[in-house]
Amino acid sequence: MEQIAVISDVHGNIPALEAVLNDIERRGIERIICLGDMVGKGPCSELAVDIVREGCEVVVRGNWDDSITKPAETEVGTYYQNQLGQDRLDYLKTLPYSVQFWMSVRFVRLYHASQESVYTRIHPSHPHETRHAMFENTDATGEGPNGIEPDVVGYGDIHNAYIQHLRIGSVGNPLERTDASYAILEGDYGDDRPGMFNVQLVRVPYDIELAVAQAIERKVPELEYYLVELRTGVYRRSQKKLAHQ
Repeated sequence: MEQIAVISDVHGNIPALEAVLNDIERRGIERIICLGDMVGKGPCSELAVDIVREGCEVVVRGNWDDSITKPAETEVGTYYQNQLGQDRLDYLKTLPYSVQFWMSVRFVRLYHASQESVYTRIHPSHPHETRHAMFENTDATGEGPNGIEPDVVGYGDIHNAYIQHLRIGSVGNPLERTDASYAILEGDYGDDRPGMFNVQLVRVPYDIELAVAQAIERKVPELEYYLVELRTGVYRRSQKKLAHQ
């Protein structure tokens, strides 16, 4: 039996990323898959890309990873493009949309946000038909062997962790509680024969105030909202709604 750690949405938060990677190492897990959004929001996008690129076996493309490679139209985009540099931007352009594999007879597909696009966001509260459609083969995901669809789907993007149609939470920007989170898949990797299969979500505390200090030092865009997200887990759009009430 093998364990695979699945991380997502680091968003330049190095203290959180290091805490998660230390926990993964402590568990003796050697295979790590990242479901994108290494960059943006947090202060250290360039370090996040370097660490993930070095330590993860597979990295798929997130919406931030995709959008930051396009011509910058805002000061926020320019800030992160300057931080990343051309080599990292070129690397982000090469990231695949999804990764898929057999694990204990289950066919697993992992991607950043949905089967349609890195910009299509699916929440656990969406209608059953919307969530069930995440198992479909699309032009973006491709097909499984002989055209099969996945038994298990894992995705990131929405920053709060749940197990239903499998979802991975957020390393650097969790939005339902403040601990970093990631998932572990357990089973016989690469094996299409019946076997034990399990999924668990892991919560990892980290030094939030160190992440806050790094964000202040680097003067990240929209700093006020980002700091509240780190300290409380309240999404910035919710903050804006409250501010308008």
